[in-house]
Amino acid sequence: MSPVLAGVLQLLALVVALGLAYRPLGDYMAGVYSSKKHLRVEKWIYRAIGANPDTEMRWPAYLRGVLAFSAVSVLFLYLLQRLQGSLPGSLGFSSIDPDQAFNTAASFVANTNWQSYYGEQAMGHVVQTGGLAVQNFVSASVGIAVAVALVRGFARSRTGELGNFWSDLVRGTIRILLPIAVIAALVLVACGAIQNFSGIHGVGQFMGGSQQWNGGAVASQEAIKELGTNGGGYFNANSAHPFENPNGLSNLLEIFLILVIPFSLTRTFGRMVGSLKQGYAILAAMGIIWLGFTALMMWTEFAHHGPAFDIAGGAMEGKETRFGVGGSSIFAVATTLTSTGAVNSFHSSFTGLGGGIAMLGMQLGEIAPGGTGSGLYGMLIMAIIAVFIAGLMVGRTPEYLGKKIGTREIKLAACYILITPALVLCFTAAAMALPTPVHSMTNSGAHGFSEILYAYTSGANNNGSAFAGLNADTQWFNTTIGLAMLLGRFLPMVFVLALAGSLAEQRPVPATVGTLGTHKPLFSGLLVGTIMIVAGLTYFPALALGPLAEGLAS
Repeated sequence: MSPVLAGVLQLLALVVALGLAYRPLGDYMAGVYSSKKHLRVEKWIYRAIGANPDTEMRWPAYLRGVLAFSAVSVLFLYLLQRLQGSLPGSLGFSSIDPDQAFNTAASFVANTNWQSYYGEQAMGHVVQTGGLAVQNFVSASVGIAVAVALVRGFARSRTGELGNFWSDLVRGTIRILLPIAVIAALVLVACGAIQNFSGIHGVGQFMGGSQQWNGGAVASQEAIKELGTNGGGYFNANSAHPFENPNGLSNLLEIFLILVIPFSLTRTFGRMVGSLKQGYAILAAMGIIWLGFTALMMWTEFAHHGPAFDIAGGAMEGKETRFGVGGSSIFAVATTLTSTGAVNSFHSSFTGLGGGIAMLGMQLGEIAPGGTGSGLYGMLIMAIIAVFIAGLMVGRTPEYLGKKIGTREIKLAACYILITPALVLCFTAAAMALPTPVHSMTNSGAHGFSEILYAYTSGANNNGSAFAGLNADTQWFNTTIGLAMLLGRFLPMVFVLALAGSLAEQRPVPATVGTLGTHKPLFSGLLVGTIMIVAGLTYFPALALGPLAEGLAS
């Protein structure tokens, strides 16, 4: 079988699996967030944290819950790393330095999972399982909760109440993420991923030196790492490591886990607003972009430019032979079009245009299908922008799902789409202008610039993947990328929840003959065009200096 055909068949199998899961999972999640009943274990948790799950919150209270919970999580994870040397199960590793501990705490709480350390050489069992794995669950659940709050803003009228953050957080973790992660972990173990708490042990001589491995609860962390679109690996090689991702079947499963919740949330959205067609329209826009990017990535990486490429079946540098060009390309697009950041190959070794495709996927805002929750609310913000543009074209006040998009709503949406590019471009400019940060660049020229641009794009968009040529374990990068991750995660949430509160307070507007049909293919096409134009106008100058210059020169 040719490598190209193998890649196409993997993509078809993935589409079928996602299609089969779409309806039952989407309906189930809608039921979870609409139910008035609480499970017994949930009641225990509410009692322990002193929360009343039946109290409705307006958007400021909901936001305070998000920020307070996340602030406590950052502090707890920071202290856990700083005290690692005194904790049992540390495998002899010392405590983490302050700047790296801050960076890691910010990273995992922000659902970014950027790693400026070697996982198997820095973090012991307690930090991995009691700190990082826990944040993989709750940070993902926070994202879904904010998305559900925005959906309620569209679904409700003449009230500012958006639900209860603590109830949404606990339900997302207990009823959605935990059961799926358990099943996925068992499948990964069956595929060959390890799951233990063994210590460090040698495996003999290798290329003139000794080699050591440590065990860990890898399969369970790998499952939620992908399912929650987190991305932080137990080992430095991430999903290219055979202990995390043993074979082609596990590779396809991990891609499925990355995409299944973000895509299925579009049906949850349609179900909660009372129109499945609205969910299908959002799904279509997501699907068009995802399939388009996947096809482009596979084309750039399979393109042959000489005998070496012909023999290897494509650009195999930086890729695992277990997965090939097809499996690596599909994984790379899935992880950069979502806020996952996991890698089964090294994006820095992709062709110049291939690396640019991965970078552009993040710069779109990771909305096709995006992260758990963050993809849906990011796409809905872009839908509001698209409706506004359509309204300007015909001279009509824009409406979306029966809600008028007025001055306040469009200002909030504009602030949302501007904050992340501002963080990326300002931090990149500062890093290139100052004398010290550029010393971390392994490469010079266009590729070196791409390393810096990719790092801040990844951090501010809560992705976490990297161009491996950049040494990010410095005080400058640990601090600035940490700030970019926190600001890029929580500032947009402020605007999302404020928008949700504004929409929930409105009276519904009846549809007329002049109302734009936002459930039709025309709107899906308009939405895709708006996304590409907004991202293109924002990032094109920077992309022209980096991956485009490199790709055209090769």
